[in-house]
Amino acid sequence: MTHDVPLPPRTGLPTSEERLRAALRYAQGGTEPSVAPGAPFGAPGRAMITGLAALALHCFAAAPSLLDLDRIDVLVPELGGSPGPGTRVPLPSGCAYTSAHLVRTRIVPEPEEITGLPVAPVPRALADAVAQLADADEVRGLLTEAVRGGHCEPQPVVRELTRARLLGLPHVADAVESLLAEGRALTEGLLYGMVFGQGLPDPCWNVELRVPGGPHLGAVDAYWPDQAVAVEIDARTPRAGAEAAWDACTHKRESLEQFGVTVIHVTPEKLRETPAQQAAVVRTALMAAAEQPPAEYVAVLPR
Repeated sequence: MTHDVPLPPRTGLPTSEERLRAALRYAQGGTEPSVAPGAPFGAPGRAMITGLAALALHCFAAAPSLLDLDRIDVLVPELGGSPGPGTRVPLPSGCAYTSAHLVRTRIVPEPEEITGLPVAPVPRALADAVAQLADADEVRGLLTEAVRGGHCEPQPVVRELTRARLLGLPHVADAVESLLAEGRALTEGLLYGMVFGQGLPDPCWNVELRVPGGPHLGAVDAYWPDQAVAVEIDARTPRAGAEAAWDACTHKRESLEQFGVTVIHVTPEKLRETPAQQAAVVRTALMAAAEQPPAEYVAVLPR
């Protein structure tokens, strides 16, 4: 839900911070960008910078510089009587003003403070930026940098894109596939780092497990055949078909456990934030295998 209001003309070469503060003032009816004098940072109802301007503040190399932007997106709470979805109030014909583009939302995220300004978190800023972009390369560049640059995980980005109903656009769907592939590669690197950095035995990497002469049991990211312990990266995203993906994951785990294989799921967040704790879980499973009945033999094949 959007609404444009004019900002003062670019006279006297205003600094990027002045333009951002002006956008926040206009978004809140000409007042200073806070709910009330002394209002805490991130108080309910507070406007925040979003879209490309927010990504520039988050130091995205793929985002234009703040002074190159013709408008600044400002996220504000949706109020009664506000313009309907997709409504935009046009600027006067021929107006050379920069505009503050109001993006109204029922779900207000917790802002981050950058240079003293409230800024939308990266996943929400990405969704608001992508909503205004039609170039596939630009969208792909922003989404890929989000993960490659360590700004966020793919899952919250896909969640925001889904909420904004953007995944039905072909250029966005293609970019999301690149995002997920980038996230997958980085997460596998974190798993390698955990195994070698925490001194775990070297497993078989990226293999498929199959009953000899029988059914296919599924692929896992790491497998210790002597102990029948498998590690699988859990990187499911909230996209269409997520329920079917969950059912398939549950079925695979149950099938493996029926043959005595212990399955440990790890998430990208846990691998990044608590690798020692995740390694301890794996190490405990490897040690416990010696006290359990031998697992049935399964064939280990390259994925």
